[in-house]
Amino acid sequence: MCVTAVESRPGGTSQALKALGEGALGAASQGPVRRPFGARVKAFVALTKPRIIELLLITTVPVMFLAQQGVPDLKLVLLTCVGGYLSAGGANALNMYIDRDIDALMDRTSQRPLVTGMVSPPECLVFGITLAVVSTLLFGLTVNWLSAWLSLGALLFYVVVYTMLLKRRTAQNIVWGGIAGCMPVLIGWSAVTNSLSWAPVILFLVIFFWTPPHYWPLSMKVKDDYARVGVPMLPVIASNKVVARQIVIYSWVMVAVSLLLTPLGYTGWFYTAVALAAGGWWLWEAHALQNRAKAEVTGAKLKEMRLFHWSITYVSLLFVAIAVDPFLR
Repeated sequence: MCVTAVESRPGGTSQALKALGEGALGAASQGPVRRPFGARVKAFVALTKPRIIELLLITTVPVMFLAQQGVPDLKLVLLTCVGGYLSAGGANALNMYIDRDIDALMDRTSQRPLVTGMVSPPECLVFGITLAVVSTLLFGLTVNWLSAWLSLGALLFYVVVYTMLLKRRTAQNIVWGGIAGCMPVLIGWSAVTNSLSWAPVILFLVIFFWTPPHYWPLSMKVKDDYARVGVPMLPVIASNKVVARQIVIYSWVMVAVSLLLTPLGYTGWFYTAVALAAGGWWLWEAHALQNRAKAEVTGAKLKEMRLFHWSITYVSLLFVAIAVDPFLR
């Protein structure tokens, strides 16, 4: 795999930030940003990145059904979801606090609350830390402390290891930084059993190998944004051919790992059928993207977002199958 490193604040970014600061001063001279109460509430909700958290919960709740081999305690499910939302929301808020400089320079993040001024940096920092503390205590006092420490570990890994250490320095950022997004499967299992086993470890690995080929197609689409701020996502420092080859490699490993649950006795025919069908379609899309990249197709005809959108459908189908499978065995 291609690995590279860049400065946290490349020269081009420094100049852009200087211009941004001058623009902000000009805006300030025209008066303060209007911050209506309703808009402020929406802004704080936006700090938690609700759509990303939906995906995290999709990988948490079905694992609870698998761990229970049936319907888990619904109060426990609710508490786990609330705790997971608060924890992930705190991590996302702290991520926005740290990345507020580059968010202001990227098209896809230019409307985030800290950039628009709807939330101030100190407010965001306090908000993120508060969510982290509340979520840890909620897990520990109402679920169990194993889940609490796993949740806190995921938060710290995302904020410190991914956002602060990896994101601006290496093309491996999303590979290893994605570990934080793998933790919900461990949390869902531990919430029910207060322990861990091979089943959640296998699902952890599925999400680990799913994350790069899920995110790299999006990075291919917005690579100019990342290049502008000096973030070395793989598509920024490598050709589409190289990125597509890496996507195919990770995709094959992901599908192979997803099929380990059945021979180990954790799932039955239904999950296996869904994993084979969904995984087969994923591999079809991954190889199709690679073929287009090899043919040096660019622009809209590359259709890299087809795989990105399918990746969300894939993980949803796979984990729904995990929840349903215990009832069909």
